[in-house]
Amino acid sequence: MNFEGLNPSLAEFAPPLHAALEPVLDPHLPPSLVELDPEGVLLEGMYSELHTAVSEVGVPAAVAHFDLHEEMLWVGNHGGHATSFFGPTLERYSSFQVNSSDDIRQIQSLENGVLFLTKTNLKYLSRGGLIIFDYLMDESEDMHSLLLTDNNTLLVAGMQNHVLEIDLGTVQETQKYTVEVPGITIMRQSNRFFFCGHTSGKVSLRDLRTFVVEHEFDAHSGSLSDFDVHGNLLVTCGFSSRMNGLACDRFLKVYDLRMMRATTPLQVHIDPFFLRFIPTYTSRLAIISQTGQCQFCEPTGLANPADIFHVNTVGPLIMTFDVSASKQALAFGDSEGCVHLWADSPEVTFNPFSRETDFALPCMVDTLPHLDWNQDLVPLSLIPVPLTSDALLSDWPAANSAPAPRRAPPVDPEILRTMKKVGFIGYAPNPRTKLRNQIPYRLKEMDNEFDNFSQVPESPIGREEEPHLYRVAKKYRKVTIKYSKLGLEDFDFKHYNKTLFAGLEPHIPNAYCNCMIQVLYFLEPVRCLVQNHLCQKEFCLGCELGLLFHMLDLSRGDPCQGSNFLRAFRTIPEASALGLILADSDEATGKVNLGRLIQSWNRFILTQLHQETQEQEGPQAYRGAGSSSFGSSGDSVIGQLFSCEMENCSMCRCGKETVRVSSTLLFTLSYPDSTEKPAKDYEFAQILKRSICLEQNTQAWCENCEKYQPTVQTRNIRCLPDVLVINCEVNSSKEADFWKTQAEYSFQKAMMKRGGFDITKGKEISLGEWKDLGNPDLGHSYPSVEELKNIWIPHAIKMRLTKSKELDVSNWSETDELSPTDDPESVYVYDLMATVVHILDSRTGGSLVGHIKVGETYHQRKEGVTHQQWYLFNDFLIEPVDKCEAVQFDMSWKVPAILYYARRNLNAKYNLVIKNPIEASVLLAEASLARKQRKCHATFIPLMLNEMPQAGDLVGLDAEFVTLNEEEAELRSDGTKSTIKPSQMSVARITCVRGQGPNEGVPFIDDYISTQEQVVDYLTQYSGIKPGDLDAKISSKHLTTLKSTYLKLRFLIDVGVKFVGHGLQKDFRVINLMVPKDQVIDTVYLFHIPRKRMISLRFLAWYFLDLKIQGETHDSIEDARTALQLYRKYLELSPQGSEPEEFRKVLKGLYEKGRKLDWKVPEPDSQSSPKRKMPPPP
Repeated sequence: MNFEGLNPSLAEFAPPLHAALEPVLDPHLPPSLVELDPEGVLLEGMYSELHTAVSEVGVPAAVAHFDLHEEMLWVGNHGGHATSFFGPTLERYSSFQVNSSDDIRQIQSLENGVLFLTKTNLKYLSRGGLIIFDYLMDESEDMHSLLLTDNNTLLVAGMQNHVLEIDLGTVQETQKYTVEVPGITIMRQSNRFFFCGHTSGKVSLRDLRTFVVEHEFDAHSGSLSDFDVHGNLLVTCGFSSRMNGLACDRFLKVYDLRMMRATTPLQVHIDPFFLRFIPTYTSRLAIISQTGQCQFCEPTGLANPADIFHVNTVGPLIMTFDVSASKQALAFGDSEGCVHLWADSPEVTFNPFSRETDFALPCMVDTLPHLDWNQDLVPLSLIPVPLTSDALLSDWPAANSAPAPRRAPPVDPEILRTMKKVGFIGYAPNPRTKLRNQIPYRLKEMDNEFDNFSQVPESPIGREEEPHLYRVAKKYRKVTIKYSKLGLEDFDFKHYNKTLFAGLEPHIPNAYCNCMIQVLYFLEPVRCLVQNHLCQKEFCLGCELGLLFHMLDLSRGDPCQGSNFLRAFRTIPEASALGLILADSDEATGKVNLGRLIQSWNRFILTQLHQETQEQEGPQAYRGAGSSSFGSSGDSVIGQLFSCEMENCSMCRCGKETVRVSSTLLFTLSYPDSTEKPAKDYEFAQILKRSICLEQNTQAWCENCEKYQPTVQTRNIRCLPDVLVINCEVNSSKEADFWKTQAEYSFQKAMMKRGGFDITKGKEISLGEWKDLGNPDLGHSYPSVEELKNIWIPHAIKMRLTKSKELDVSNWSETDELSPTDDPESVYVYDLMATVVHILDSRTGGSLVGHIKVGETYHQRKEGVTHQQWYLFNDFLIEPVDKCEAVQFDMSWKVPAILYYARRNLNAKYNLVIKNPIEASVLLAEASLARKQRKCHATFIPLMLNEMPQAGDLVGLDAEFVTLNEEEAELRSDGTKSTIKPSQMSVARITCVRGQGPNEGVPFIDDYISTQEQVVDYLTQYSGIKPGDLDAKISSKHLTTLKSTYLKLRFLIDVGVKFVGHGLQKDFRVINLMVPKDQVIDTVYLFHIPRKRMISLRFLAWYFLDLKIQGETHDSIEDARTALQLYRKYLELSPQGSEPEEFRKVLKGLYEKGRKLDWKVPEPDSQSSPKRKMPPPP
């Protein structure tokens, strides 16, 4: 080593006295054996080599980086490998592969991990090497540098002509800045500018907010090697173009950032390749050459040759250089994979305030016990099994075997008590209560009571002990919406639904019935029936279901809300009496049996629809509703579809027989007594026939005996329904065990049948026969085990009424057709079209999902193709599934609740034409519900017959809302707020104004919506709604029902008018309307620059129209009228809807003005007027 560079007096000592300063190339040398400065030769303030370590032998180091949070040094090499070293001894802490092919180009440490940049990849890993996220860029990218602008924002640049801004919170690209000169390889930041170094030798200074070039320095004619910024100085080093080549400049270019000009260049005595400011007491510069020479000098003074030191690389070139945050340590990486640590003291620290580093626990090796051959009681299990070439008994075909993993034991309470969480990962110290790999041979069996599956354990310990927690497949788990600051705007519903069918959102109270709504929607006759139905009842489930189905028809994969349907559902007394209305707490905590609940809901909805559609043609028909194409007075399509006549016979012991006729819309399965051992093998058709033709003994009143007597009650069916609805009634472990046993019988029979064996009960099967089942050489076509497991119900059944009115039921195949001798009038073939299942998951309280066989007509409307396909409907998650999966029920977590069988060729029997029942008369004047409302208080003029809107007419729209439930949010440990459940809003006022004609701007709808639900907050400051305005007893406003106003808006949408408003997306969402995008003109997007903030209506009105609106409260008439005027202004500034350069200048002026005023409208006496500075229209 060259000790003369440290201090001339040190040259007098012999080299053996300074062995501690020689590079230590063994990375595995224990740090306790390395004494960094035994003789005290390191002088304070003087840098000298302290330690050397090997990153990876022979692979050049690409980048070195001192960790900003812990005492660690990171080194990345050209092979894509990263290594971290701890402390001044460079003890190896972690080492892992970041990229398999590309080199690591920059490293940036964060609080919870480290960012690694390669050519087309940005990886965020923990300090131990676990992947936190992996952000892939386009293959054409060639990234070289990154810059952390704040805690969550990152700039990434390279050889392309743009710079990416990435949000580390969402791991998404938020902006893309275009650069004029491509090839940004170095980026720095000060409190005034971003500094970008280009391969062309230029350094550009860019604005911190807009990334626009403010200044540019042409530093070097060839290329830029490195630069650094400190205070008001910018210093660069690089290459000049000489003789058709590049030569290293020995002059450092120095620029004064106050005057934005070059000062006197600084001449150095080495070829500079790296440079860094080391500001301690003075603003020193460290200048490094690739050959290992290091020179320190002041940027304003002359370089002194005596200040040159040499890094002991012994030949290899210096490839990377970094300075620690404390300025006490320097790191050099060379082309042989070594890293050299220089420091100004032996007790060096890398950061002023470093946190403690977590180290892995030492590995303890268990020693095997000594075997004493003289002891006869030594267990043979301690002797390893010898290797053999013969076949083992356990070598069965994989198809004949099923994994049976051992259930994990309960977590030690001491671990749970001391556990700390970082994100979703918990860690705790080992309590040392057990030896390594020790586990009880047999875990304690838990009470496998079926009724307790749907309950959430009271403590986290109990939850860990549940064996079925991890059995639920991901697509069957309860889905939730993740809310952010933007609400739902940045939630990706397409991730959960790749189809064009619409899901339903689950956050609304009592949305547990979403899957059953989907089942009814995909029954074509029901869909057409309710869309043709319209009556005067305010809360009619048939009307609301028809309006909801219309939205499902219009949607192209976007989820819909059933809020209006569920609002009407909550008002029906029968639903409350049956216990179908759930509190939010019951639904969230799983205190209710959802399987039993949805079966009750199924019976209720069919009965309710049957009653409501029977009255359609009577006096309840809605004004303005056209005649229905379904049924007639007193008749119901629901009855035609689902109803069947039943003959109930009661036979008393005395011989008295009583017969009465009734009708039913569905059947409930009745199971046999399970006391017989072994359990009998039943086909599903047998159980179904037993349930329909039920026979039971009970106590009943006998008129002949005049007392209660034991009575035999029998039930027989007189006619068959077109849609067979079955409630499975699996509410206890007894029924669950019955399904499980029958599925096992079916599985065994299917295995035998596919394997070519005769199905003989009690037949013993040899091991060779079982092994031959999976042997392809013997010609057996053995199916996948997964396709046969847990299946009992058939995909089709055949039912027939004999001439003696006896019922015959048998399992059927989807591909089988009726024989010529079968009468199609008396023989019905039913195909399975839907199954509703209860998902048991104690972590979330369980959920309900549906498997639905979507028919050809739905695919034709949505996708333009003709085929049938099974889909899983789990709220807004929709995914195609195999038909076998629809009938597979693993009773430990997937319990059947409802089955729907539809008669084959069902649609041919019904008229499926939909005639829109909403006519223009809904827009005519109607009486107010408010008792105190007078005509002189009317705020609108209804449309006349000659004013009826046409397609393309403009209508100004605005709506005001009130809050029914406050939002539920939690405050995280880092201080951020996370929304668990948003506030439930209800529409309170809807206003529509004329958009053209002599009465332009005059409202023709200004309805206040009466509500029976409790209002938590009227939001008077923003809505203008005051307490009492929505109460029919005391309100002086024009009060009407939500259904009445909703039908007006639906008529306007169906006609094809274009709605003009501000923030219409939220308005339509709360009103629960689906409006085609070409019928919406939203001023919030007309006057908006992409990736900039949305501007309020109040500021736009002041800036463009010189109007002061929304003074104390909001007025929907004023807002709707102002939105229309803004649209007219937009057409004036942007002819034919284009966006010329002049209009872009207007928008830039708008945003510039808004930033100056902090987006607040100035007071009237202010001198700032929008008219003075807004450019004239083109």
